[in-house]
Amino acid sequence: MFGSMGFTELILILFIVLIIFGAGKLPQLGEGLGKAIKGFKKSVHEAEAIEAEAEAAAQQQMAAPQASIQAAPAPGVEQPAAQPATRA
Repeated sequence: MFGSMGFTELILILFIVLIIFGAGKLPQLGEGLGKAIKGFKKSVHEAEAIEAEAEAAAQQQMAAPQASIQAAPAPGVEQPAAQPATRA
């Protein structure tokens, strides 16, 4: 089941836990273990979402310089001169 641990070893471990903590504490231990597992899963999913956002931002940063290069005028092409604003 768990590597070299068999069914009898698991029963023995559960029996020792029952003796140490008592029958009244076992539901609380189970609840705590369940909350810990749930919190771990939540943090893993949040970490994946943060990584995906960082990757998307990095891709956008890589695309931004390429867009500015494409928008730059070709060498030797004259740009029209800016005309001063007139007030009426």
